[in-house]
Amino acid sequence: MKILLIEDEQEFRTAVAEYLKSNDYDCTSVGTLKKGLEKSMNYVYDCVLVDVGLPDGSGIDIINSIKKNNPDTGIIIISAKNSLEDKIEGLHIGADDYLSKPFHLSELNARISSLLRRRTFGGKNHLSFDNLLIKTNEKQVLVSDKLVQLTRKEYDILIYLASNPSHLITKEALADNIWGDKAEMATSFDFVYSQIKNLKKKLHDAGAKDFIKVVYGMGYKFI
Repeated sequence: MKILLIEDEQEFRTAVAEYLKSNDYDCTSVGTLKKGLEKSMNYVYDCVLVDVGLPDGSGIDIINSIKKNNPDTGIIIISAKNSLEDKIEGLHIGADDYLSKPFHLSELNARISSLLRRRTFGGKNHLSFDNLLIKTNEKQVLVSDKLVQLTRKEYDILIYLASNPSHLITKEALADNIWGDKAEMATSFDFVYSQIKNLKKKLHDAGAKDFIKVVYGMGYKFI
């Protein structure tokens, strides 16, 4: 899952980013309104964590921009400001949640997990397709109740495709969603093909039906 962290306090930003990465989130962090707007306009994130008080402007502007361009993106305000007005304004324009600093990182993780479940999985803790079960809390994949060992990227790909059943997902969209900024540096999409191939093989070897269909020259469908 891709997260954008917009926070100007460097030490705090680094701590939060490292914590999220240790919990298998793909976290990009920036420290200004300008960079936050740039990232949020060029890439699609599952969740954006934004401080209201930034050195070059208000995080409210970023929330407005995201809700206009990518309304499905989840937003959590993180701010030292604890006034009722800040909270109401942020929630009124589209933020999903609000955390006042200081807070425990485990609480932030719980808020993110809850938000992603609501937005992506309709509040469910798991996705089930025939004999395939995806436990989103544990980040586990089981086929006929047997655990399938996937890499982080393979799991992210499966979640992204399974969250958009029957939709054609282009290889460009998949690369951007899973690899983010790094996808721009690629000269081809061989890395996508390789990950898909490995994922399909692991699911097949575990006894799952062929859920991931290749639409040649275009992308992939989960059916």
